[in-house]
Amino acid sequence: MHLAKQLIVIHLVLASLALSSAVFAQADMNQKLVNPNLAAEDELRALPHMTDALVEAVIDARPILSPAQLDDVLSGMLDENQRTALYGHLFRPMNLNTATEAEIMLIPGMTGRMVHEFEEYRPYTSMEQFRREIGKYVDEAEVARLAQYVFVPLNLNTASSEDFMTIPGMTDRMVHEFEEYRPYTSMEQFRKEIGKYVDAAEVARLESYVTLDN
Repeated sequence: MHLAKQLIVIHLVLASLALSSAVFAQADMNQKLVNPNLAAEDELRALPHMTDALVEAVIDARPILSPAQLDDVLSGMLDENQRTALYGHLFRPMNLNTATEAEIMLIPGMTGRMVHEFEEYRPYTSMEQFRREIGKYVDEAEVARLAQYVFVPLNLNTASSEDFMTIPGMTDRMVHEFEEYRPYTSMEQFRKEIGKYVDAAEVARLESYVTLDN
């Protein structure tokens, strides 16, 4: 009986570790690309083709809420090939359910066919769904690379603490604030409540990763 209990405990621990690994893998993936809203000046300056003027332009444009906005900031000073090279290191993750074809095409190595596959499976409800569907067309390594560029918005009323921690730049304290005001009935309520803790720019950045849609 004692041995059986030990085996159950071991099983639960292993299951917990596996779940933790799956949760944080999603967050880690987004951290492989430098986020234009969170990077320090020195981090931005170290990237390909980034000059002092471009670093200043990126910082002044914050919060950058979409890949298109980032591309607009850079397009006046970098040509298409230079921007493509840079987007292998720097990118503003895009909402899988609302990104335009032009935004999806900003991903380095993207093809028209793959844009079609991205759009075919909308609406996405999880990153696991994205990996499963896109994994029909490319290998595991390429799925992982593409996953760095995208996210699925989190429902403010149903997302778990672990889900919220996958938002770039999220903290435990802010997760607590997100959950404290549930249920949310409008995005205006979200802005009002979270605006007690961070400025309007940060509220806008956080809002871009969440939704109240089912």
